[in-house]
Amino acid sequence: MLDLNGTPFQPATLQLTGIPGIQTGLTWIGLIFCILYTISIVGNLGILALVFWEPALHQPMYYFLSMLALNDLGVSLSTLPTVISTFCFNYNRVGFNACLVQMFFIHTFSFTESGILLAMSLDRFVAICDPLRYATVLTRNRILAVGLGILARSFSTLFPFPFLVKRLLFCKGNVLHHSYCLHPDLMKVACGDIHVNNIYGLFVVIFTYGVDSAFILLSYTLILRAVLAVISQEQRLKALNTCLSHICAVLAFYVPIIAVSTIHRFWKSAPPVVHVTMSNVYLFVPPMLNPIIYSVKTKAIRRGILKFFHKPHA
Repeated sequence: MLDLNGTPFQPATLQLTGIPGIQTGLTWIGLIFCILYTISIVGNLGILALVFWEPALHQPMYYFLSMLALNDLGVSLSTLPTVISTFCFNYNRVGFNACLVQMFFIHTFSFTESGILLAMSLDRFVAICDPLRYATVLTRNRILAVGLGILARSFSTLFPFPFLVKRLLFCKGNVLHHSYCLHPDLMKVACGDIHVNNIYGLFVVIFTYGVDSAFILLSYTLILRAVLAVISQEQRLKALNTCLSHICAVLAFYVPIIAVSTIHRFWKSAPPVVHVTMSNVYLFVPPMLNPIIYSVKTKAIRRGILKFFHKPHA
């Protein structure tokens, strides 16, 4: 922003935007977001509780699923305060430092999800390509180490972001284009030299999304080769079926990211509502869909749910 003398400075607060061009019906939009949050939070808490209490689910695949559910809870809770205040209470102001904290957690959980999906693809690779060593390779200690490693990678790579933004001054207003804080959104209203932010942001994206997606693709290439080497068609279908839930989760996560990047680079004249809608899909759809996907597609999860609801009550 510019002060009275026309000098850029840091605003005390930033103004969030619900959905550009939509001034009425915000209460109904808020209700939709509340439903999405409820499905996401209840569904992921249900997955965590089910894996914790059901002994049949104490296996590597479901430990990784628990990590995914816990991370999806983090994604939902990171955006919830500002989204609900914007749409339900018509309060669209957020403190500058609070915005930086929210930005850090949103991006950290997003990059962590990418790492967890990679770990889950490696889990499927070991289970199908080397099943005899599955239990010995993926021990609880190694799974815990993988989870902590993924979190450490995300935290360390995203930690500089708030400080890189903090050093900037703002001269293009204080109005953001979303109901939550994102690094690219803050760059649009910052002035001065933002090359460091853009270069480091590109590095982080390549180092996380780029590397993770490449290894996920490699894992499934090797899995497909191993499955095609099996003579029995029944065994092929059984092996591929164990991967179906994970493939759906990967598509739910990466397709919106690719769509957002494509629109940002090749359709710069797109209406603001398109950019905002795709960003909302990217942040809200995977945490909501993942519990549904695994509940519908995974037989062990379905059995656990049925067992819970049909257990005798005293």
